[in-house]
Amino acid sequence: MTSPAPSSGGALARQDDITAEITDIEAAYQRAGVEETQPRLDYPPYRSSILRHPTKDLHHADPETIERWAPCFGHRDVDPLEADLTIQHGGEPIGERMVIAGRVVDGEGRPVRHQLVEIWQANAGGRYVHKRDQHPAPLDPNFTGVGRCLTDAEGNYRFQTIKPGPYPWKNHHNAWRPAHIHFSLFGTDFTQRMVTQMYFPGDPLFALDPIYQSITDTKARERLVASYDHDLTSHEWATGYRWDIVLTGSQRTYMEEEEDDA
Repeated sequence: MTSPAPSSGGALARQDDITAEITDIEAAYQRAGVEETQPRLDYPPYRSSILRHPTKDLHHADPETIERWAPCFGHRDVDPLEADLTIQHGGEPIGERMVIAGRVVDGEGRPVRHQLVEIWQANAGGRYVHKRDQHPAPLDPNFTGVGRCLTDAEGNYRFQTIKPGPYPWKNHHNAWRPAHIHFSLFGTDFTQRMVTQMYFPGDPLFALDPIYQSITDTKARERLVASYDHDLTSHEWATGYRWDIVLTGSQRTYMEEEEDDA
């Protein structure tokens, strides 16, 4: 879900304007020859990017104080059924049933074991179950769009869900976000949280989306895109997508600097 862009008092930019800005930034990046693997905090085509990150120096906080007020969980609190977003209500949700699986590893390829992974997403019509989402698409009474699991001893995770739909947002005229699923990963405590998004291969909206394009490096962007996996696909039941998450090193998966609702 996405917050509206700040109002400038005039008409919204058109997609051609946004695309031209994206193209100019990409060309300048290529000329500079300096690799960037993280998104730019101020990215003009993403109109509200200036509002979505700190602009002043950060202040140190006592981690013990934060942890005393943070949520807590144990292995027994995360039921394996929470990883299946298609069985959380009385009926089956509408949409393409799919499985998403992968491994969470560090920069050396070692598994990150027994860590909490959460996902949230729009339904097949591109609608979130959230009061701020007023997109005129139907809510699905059998789909809430949230799930969680723990990685196993080899760092594996697995979710069953419904493929989300694209949805409009207010960055510019006729702006649409590519279909995506939000991922949140926790470390050993709740002050160690990383948030990112997973996309689907071949989406025609990639080139038009300033959030996706705010990662100026092509290879870094591609690490956010899952791959179709026919071995993970099950007969007459669900398609399968594989997406591995690398937490450190030069091939690490892009993680958002701060949590947002995009």
